[in-house]
Amino acid sequence: MDKVGWVYSDKVLDHFMHPRNILEDEQAFQADGVGVTGNVKCGDQMIVAIKVDAERGVITDCKWKTFGCASAIASTSIMSEMVKGMRLEDAFRLSPRDINKELGGLPEHKIHCSVLGDKALRAAINDYYEKTGQAEKIQREEARVVCSCMNVTDHEIEEAVLEGARSLYEVQEKTKVATVCGECTEEVERLIEFYTNKHFCATEGRT
Repeated sequence: MDKVGWVYSDKVLDHFMHPRNILEDEQAFQADGVGVTGNVKCGDQMIVAIKVDAERGVITDCKWKTFGCASAIASTSIMSEMVKGMRLEDAFRLSPRDINKELGGLPEHKIHCSVLGDKALRAAINDYYEKTGQAEKIQREEARVVCSCMNVTDHEIEEAVLEGARSLYEVQEKTKVATVCGECTEEVERLIEFYTNKHFCATEGRT
């Protein structure tokens, strides 16, 4: 592959050209938990399947399949390596920033692609809990409506930030949030700062 114009790290290129742990046969893999996120009609869908050592609560294998872009492929490939041997609780907390750091960095406008893998992973872990009668451990990521006028949720604001929006105006361009009565403006600005720090800032705990 010609690397002229390639804006990604060598590790990203390696995992894109030689992805690890691809799910080739779902039935043969016999997963303990399966998670699906995204929409194939929009071009991005992710399937993550895990095997779990029930006694230790540890992921022993992780395979995946996606219809996403190079960033999604590389991000999920390296994520599937990272979670092997990881406790379920720790794997559930794995963030796009953790994956991005392991990859050696992605362009900011491509960070949102790495969200596909970790979301599908959390869905797979929840699926495992449900199948094994551990409903009390299931954690749902429920969306909360922030702007009732335009019915915009906190998840949509987060997605806008992941796609590169950093100001209220830029988030409004993508979501139309706070463009009617404006009563949610302060909350939207707080969420923009929170999600920017969560996904892009190196200092933990900043809000």
